[in-house]
Amino acid sequence: MEILYEDNHLIAINKTNSDLVQSDSTGDEPLVDKVKVYIKEKYNKPGDVFLGIVHRLDRPVTGVVLFARTSKTLVRMNKMFQDKEVKKTYWAIVKQLPADDEAVLRHFLLKDSAKNKSHAHNSMRKGAKEAVLSYRLISSAARYYLLEVDLQTGRHHQIRCQLAKIGSPIRGDLKYGFARSNPNGGISLHARKLEFIHPVRQEPIVITAPLPKDDNLWKEFENVKD
Repeated sequence: MEILYEDNHLIAINKTNSDLVQSDSTGDEPLVDKVKVYIKEKYNKPGDVFLGIVHRLDRPVTGVVLFARTSKTLVRMNKMFQDKEVKKTYWAIVKQLPADDEAVLRHFLLKDSAKNKSHAHNSMRKGAKEAVLSYRLISSAARYYLLEVDLQTGRHHQIRCQLAKIGSPIRGDLKYGFARSNPNGGISLHARKLEFIHPVRQEPIVITAPLPKDDNLWKEFENVKD
């Protein structure tokens, strides 16, 4: 488990594509439980360890996941996410170059819970939620392209769904139209960076997640500047 940031209030982990953030029907041990064990052992904590899930990443996605170590911090961080005071930057590898090197995407997403999938529409539909992101092309290698994505809303499968909608599904993402899976079973979407004001100390915090080491294509982008 790679720890990216830790203090008395917060802890951030560089999630792998095999980790799930919280428990689901698979019965696999979730990341939240692994972090609780780490805290309990490191600090000799008696009884149950409090750990709040501030935000989530889809299981096949890698990168920064932030947890709150106190209930007060959790409440404050939840409000910061709701008020869009946290900047979330993702890196995505795509095979098909978008029509524009940079753009703002605005769609209306409908979630299909039965299929665990979202559908993007260009106009409002009943039950849909507005989804907004901006992207820009920052590098290319081995006939693939690296997009930097700034997420402005937090919808179900938002980046995956919106990039697929414009004809640029994320590498390895079979659910959203990519032709084949990645060797490691994940998809090439990485939560690269979180930026926010610390909820207690009121200092600027920037947490950056190194790229996955088990995928040779990500290694092609190791020297790309943020």
